[in-house]
Amino acid sequence: MTSDGTPGERAREDRVRVAILISGRGSNMAALIEAAADPAFPAEIALVVSNRPDAAGLLRAAQAGIPTAVVDHKPFGKDREAFDRTMDTVLRAHGIEIVCLAGFMRLLTPWFVGRWEGRMINVHPALLPSFKGLDTHARALAAGVRLHGATVHLVVPEMDSGPIIVQGAVPVGDDDTEASLAARVLAVEHRIYPLALRWLAEGRITVDAGRCRIAGAAAPDGVTIAPSM
Repeated sequence: MTSDGTPGERAREDRVRVAILISGRGSNMAALIEAAADPAFPAEIALVVSNRPDAAGLLRAAQAGIPTAVVDHKPFGKDREAFDRTMDTVLRAHGIEIVCLAGFMRLLTPWFVGRWEGRMINVHPALLPSFKGLDTHARALAAGVRLHGATVHLVVPEMDSGPIIVQGAVPVGDDDTEASLAARVLAVEHRIYPLALRWLAEGRITVDAGRCRIAGAAAPDGVTIAPSM
């Protein structure tokens, strides 16, 4: 960790400690756990936290040997910052350095986002800035887009608005349904989320005028056309 609290370059035997926040089954959590199982991966999944005691992802994490914690949001009522402060205390007690949101269905307060600025990432099932919020696949189909996909971004107080780290796209077919499109986009999420975490843990991400720059990343090449003939 560098002096300003951001992840820096480090040896693989001293991997960055990561917490994953979930509210449900933790599909993207599983993809991150699988990636981090490789000793060469620069981050370790040190904790999984849920705001729901019945989240299925807690069992999946425990089966993988990862410590879990529950910070139930219900006792906090409408006091969102009190909930966030309690969660922050849990994260810091476990020595967490990076936070990954994986289906965490809570809007985080500016206080919490500020505490983890530059060290918290989220995966969103759309090509941001299009289709922020919920029901992204249905909205993409209704809009008639030919390309849809997923985005990993740094978290800022505004929902789904942080600097974009990486995106992956899939073509949208004439016969696609919400379910079929969602399945292909989920596969993209599972590919790009570990990649973004790797870059962040390696200290390769900088933000310049709201735009993420990845040290050592290759320039994009080629054109994707949909539908193809």
